[in-house]
Formats: sequence, structure tokens, C-alpha cells
Amino acid sequence: MSEAAAWDAFARELDAWASAGRRATFWWRDDDATRPTGELDRLLDLTADQKLVIALAVIPFEAGPELAACLSAQPVRVFAHGWRHRNLAPAGRKKSEFPEGRPQAEALADLAAARERIAALFGALARPVLTPPWNRIGPGLPGHLAGLGYRGLSTHGARAGGTAPPGIAIANTHLDPIDWRGTRAFAGAAALLDRAGELLARRRRGEADATEPCGLLTHHLRHDHDTWIFVERFLRVTAQHPGVRWIDPDAAFGWPGPPEETPR
Repeated sequence: MSEAAAWDAFARELDAWASAGRRATFWWRDDDATRPTGELDRLLDLTADQKLVIALAVIPFEAGPELAACLSAQPVRVFAHGWRHRNLAPAGRKKSEFPEGRPQAEALADLAAARERIAALFGALARPVLTPPWNRIGPGLPGHLAGLGYRGLSTHGARAGGTAPPGIAIANTHLDPIDWRGTRAFAGAAALLDRAGELLARRRRGEADATEPCGLLTHHLRHDHDTWIFVERFLRVTAQHPGVRWIDPDAAFGWPGPPEETPR
């Protein structure tokens, strides 16, 4: 399918939501922020242009007061993106900072430090949400998150019904414009729009959880020219369409406002 045809097909899916008197919900998460950069400025300009609120998954160990000052007046919510964003998985296993088999006490100490540093640096902008690096976390750890003060978990892919740990809300991302398993550059508009359209169609038809908002995942430091152009157009098209509603990250987790940390 050509790029023009893909945009047309995506627009028809959005039209189908509007014709049914419904609005598809979207939210936006961007990963790997550590300091002010030109790429971060461009990302924040995009949020301002479309009047959106973005979730920034910040690497706590590398972030400092410079980033906090840069974001202080911006429409952002700040999540903990692991602790150091380092790969601790055994050789031959998929990358993860919190892989299955990592000593639990060590992992929990890093997770606690991450939440505390994000809260201390970013104040009212901070949210007690964990975004594990590479969107992976060992199965034994999510059940401990509430005890560390977290209220949310965000990875990638459709959330599985009934699997959220006690006290933890889940809001995932679903659409990533970078081809991480191939070129590690822009994945192509046709492929991305086909995926987005299929996600929305399944929800509209009741074949998937219609209450789960579609999450856009970006990595501003890794965007090439084509990725920026696609993201800008995707935001513009969806933000202006009557069949779409972009929501604050708090709403993606089902929170009416800033959540309180779970008492420890």
C-alpha cells in the first residue's frame, strides 16, 4: 500500500469511530530523557502545538536539576524509566534492567531509588509510574511495586485483562515509529498506519478492550527526519479529527488527577 493510500485508510477508520458517535482515545509516552537537548525542545514544541500532555519516561540515575528546570513549566508527566537503563540480562537473553533471576533485593532497591529520585527532582510533575527499560520486567517484581510507592506500570503491547498487580494501574503503548528489530530507523508510514488502523478497528468492533487507550511511543533522541515528519503529521491528523480524543497520561491510567503514592 502506498503512503497516500495508508493515510486514506487510517482516516476512514477514524471516520468510522466518528460515525458511530464514538471517540478513539490516544495518549503519548516518550522514553529516555536525561537532560535538555535540541531534540527535547522539538518534542515539547510538538506538545505545545497540539495542546497535548506527554509522559516523559526519564532515566533517574542520569537526570538532574537541569532537566527539572527545563520541564518545570511544561505540560508533562514524568515517569521513572528504570534506574540506570542498563542491560542486566544474561548473555543471549532479551535486554532488561530487571530480568527474571536478578537478585530481588537488589532490583527492589533500584526501583525504590528510581521512584524517590523522580519525585524529588520533578515534584508535582512526577508520577509514581514505572516504565521498565526495553519494556521488560521479571514476573516476580510487579507485585512489589505498590509496596515501593508506585501506582502505575507502563510497558508496550496490549495489556492483559485481570493481570494488574494489586494497587497498580496499567497503561501501555502500542505504536512505535522506530523499527528496532530491523533498520533501527523509521519503520515507514504505511506499516505504522496499518497497525494503528487495525488496533482501532479491533477495539471498535469489540474484538479488543475498547477502554484501553492507544499509546504512541516515541524516543526523541533517536528520531531521524522521517520519524519526526510522521509523528508531526500523525499528531496533527488525529488531534483535529472528531473521532479522536487525546488524553492526559493520568487519564490513561484511570486517574482523575495526580495520584497519591501508595503508603509504604
